[in-house]
Amino acid sequence: MTPRERWLAVFQRKKPDRLPMEHWATVEANERLVEYLGCKDIDEALETLHVDRVVGVGGKYVGPRLAKGKDVYGCRLREVRYATGVYEEVVYSPLAEYDSVREIRKNYEWPDPDWWDYSDVERELKGKQDLPIRAGGCWLLMYFQRLRGQWQSYVDLVRHPDIVEYCLDELLNIALEGTRRIYERIPGQVMMTEVAEDLGHQSGLLMPPSQIRRFVIPRVKEIIDIAHEEGAFVFHHDDGAVREILPDMIKAGIDILNPVQWRCRGMDREGLKRGFGQALVFHGAMDNQHTLPFGSVADVEREVGEHPNPRKGRRLHPGPLPQHTGKHPAGERGGDVQKGVRGGPEEPVEGASGGDCGLDPAWNKEGHTRR
Repeated sequence: MTPRERWLAVFQRKKPDRLPMEHWATVEANERLVEYLGCKDIDEALETLHVDRVVGVGGKYVGPRLAKGKDVYGCRLREVRYATGVYEEVVYSPLAEYDSVREIRKNYEWPDPDWWDYSDVERELKGKQDLPIRAGGCWLLMYFQRLRGQWQSYVDLVRHPDIVEYCLDELLNIALEGTRRIYERIPGQVMMTEVAEDLGHQSGLLMPPSQIRRFVIPRVKEIIDIAHEEGAFVFHHDDGAVREILPDMIKAGIDILNPVQWRCRGMDREGLKRGFGQALVFHGAMDNQHTLPFGSVADVEREVGEHPNPRKGRRLHPGPLPQHTGKHPAGERGGDVQKGVRGGPEEPVEGASGGDCGLDPAWNKEGHTRR
């Protein structure tokens, strides 16, 4: 089987020839992996490990020149160093000073979908027909929080709901148009479209379910619907303790849940599998808070062995950098992706995954590297 065929088999509840695997890591971790394996680059390293790499495609930014340290939305970013690498943090939110929709309309220019050029998408996929493609999607609430500031964005949910709705609608329109343009360029080729939010913290939701149902779900459903019309599966990233809102997200149409942070309240793997295993693919479910960043090889192997597994005695043993895995739902599109488990219509099968995404139209096309 090709990587594309393996992924599709899992999603369609069929038995693949072996576990499909995907790799997610920071730039620094990838550099260490390449050095450890003695490869020339990350692509060679992933091929050496038999990773079924997912290809990410997006538009090339051709809009107004961006000032150093600013993103396309006008947010100012700063590099923050930690023990093993660097990440970017928002230090200026361009919409934070405004108290009304009228002020925002008067003073702020939203990015134009024409600022991205999609004419090279077909060329970028040349020779990659055997790989699964992930493209399009949205990350609405995160960009709203970057634009308004984290604290103010939560205040807005109560005091300025009109600002929340206006900004989310603008962000949705940008995402919808970018997603449509990719679909038009490569009709029928996109396997996964990502709809991402971070709605949970360690022990619950970051906002009441009623606010998620009002502000988030109706909008992401627009992306979900066009993805399904295109024949793509909807990959939903959602950190934290999000079990309470999962029935609503399933009703909206998500197919795959990532990353399944099982140390968070209500996210135990057995419970999720029991409650939602016939409706979702669980993608990940290896602890990315303690085991993967701080554990030993033995800790990783032990956790893999502890995963709910319909085939007794079978285990997935990760390589130098652990691979995330999963199982999918019932129905035409589904399967269950947990630690490496996948349930089929006749016989349970193991499946695997992990990956990366960025969800503005200028998405990181590498698909396997995040900073």
